[in-house]
Amino acid sequence: MADVLRSLNLLEVLKESMEKEGLSEVKDAVEDLLISRVNIGVVGERGPEKTGLLNSLRALGPEDSGAAPFPSPTPPDELTVHPSPKHPDFRLWDVPGVPEGSPFDPEEYMERVKFLRYSAVIMTSSRVPFHGNSALVWREARSLQREAVYFALLASEHDSRESMEAWRKASQEALGTEGPASPRVFLVRSSALEKLDFPELLEEVWRDIPEVKAAALLLALPALSVAVVTRKRDALKALVWAAASLSGGAAAMPVPLVSSAVDASVAVRILGKARHSLGLDDQSLEGLARRRGRDGGRLKALRSCPLSQEVTRDGVKKLLAAAEKQKPTGARVVEMALPMTAKYASRSFTAMFLALNGAIDDMAADAEKVVAAAIGGGE
Repeated sequence: MADVLRSLNLLEVLKESMEKEGLSEVKDAVEDLLISRVNIGVVGERGPEKTGLLNSLRALGPEDSGAAPFPSPTPPDELTVHPSPKHPDFRLWDVPGVPEGSPFDPEEYMERVKFLRYSAVIMTSSRVPFHGNSALVWREARSLQREAVYFALLASEHDSRESMEAWRKASQEALGTEGPASPRVFLVRSSALEKLDFPELLEEVWRDIPEVKAAALLLALPALSVAVVTRKRDALKALVWAAASLSGGAAAMPVPLVSSAVDASVAVRILGKARHSLGLDDQSLEGLARRRGRDGGRLKALRSCPLSQEVTRDGVKKLLAAAEKQKPTGARVVEMALPMTAKYASRSFTAMFLALNGAIDDMAADAEKVVAAAIGGGE
């Protein structure tokens, strides 16, 4: 329980919003986290590697429903949106590549592809180094205070690390990457995002975009490694704190039964989000098994928490009711976390806070076992 209180950026942001703006601001943040409202632009010429990235970021294989097809039926100069089946408000945009040659107007290109709509942009290339016009777009974005623009060289299954390093060097030369204010070129293999440089790319994205948006993205992405599962767990615990704060506010209102109804509805949504985010539902586990050549039945058998297998309203109501009856442990820690709006409704806050935190811990432990069995530790 204490780990959710340790210098977690998202939690600190939510607490500050609570103090300055009250419950309404936190309610909006909770909703953003629950639906993962994030738009990511993936720029580059269409090819199997880019299509693979669009699918892997949504935990899909080429045969799965909703997967981006290759070749694409969309004309190469048009945008295509690919929502996540599990998190429909998390949208990946297939953006046409930056044209070569001159004259080239980066502002006109950015306007045409709606560049400023995206929370982050990944500029991609496969086997061909980036060219100078891509650097012009990057610099124009930075002049507009848009820091979250990244370069990723996409490798196929057969590309060696040596060949990729040669492409990276050529790209850096073409981009003019000298000095501290220069883009880094990441090496990415779409079929195994936990390897090569993609984890470092994600770290930069999470650093460069606002905390709530970064957490929403984190919760929508697949559980790529045990380290990502840990970060998801911490973000979910911050979400629990915010939802429990809202619960405390509802409990303070003199309206019979409102608090319990609000608690159960929000708790169901949070635990359902956790189950999908951690990839613990049957469909996610079966898809993971197909993509990684594992036995789906064995991955399902690793789930020991009942909520990893199914989240129902009745089950959640029983969980909350049991938490309210128990004498809370760690009362001092809960008191430290308690927002001013919930000071007079500590029972509701504490029940949801403790019950859901415990559930998140158990579900994350299941996810760690699944990831270790299917993918490995992500080293």
